[in-house]
Amino acid sequence: MEPVTIPDLSARPFQLTVERHMEASPERIYLAWTKRFDCWFAEKGTLIMQGEVDTAFFFETVHETNRHPHYGRFLRLEPDHLIELTWVTGAGGTKGAETIVRIELERTDAGTNLRLTHAGFPDEESRSGHEQAWPFVLEQLDLKLANL
Repeated sequence: MEPVTIPDLSARPFQLTVERHMEASPERIYLAWTKRFDCWFAEKGTLIMQGEVDTAFFFETVHETNRHPHYGRFLRLEPDHLIELTWVTGAGGTKGAETIVRIELERTDAGTNLRLTHAGFPDEESRSGHEQAWPFVLEQLDLKLANL
């Protein structure tokens, strides 16, 4: 098997880290990120995702009637522990840059500690927008998993 090509982020040093305690188990969070984006993030009917290393994914979100396509591919998967994927969005997001999102999951007595690192933003504006968005996205994931 060919090694997975990792994007070179050296020219784009902007990154962020968000941490959150999640009520759900690592297993449920892992499944949500690798197979069930349409249950918590993607617009219904737009998800194309296999959840395997070196496979591409696509989905759209809708905000104020505007559609926002998201693309990427899985770089590393360690079931119930680690998800690493590329993340590409348009003008209001990563501005077409292939960034890397890394999700680390640590089981606790009361759920999961989740650490999300998003790296390779093209500029401070893009990083700042995601720094505001990711905590809300993770909150929505936690709420949706509690009701599944």
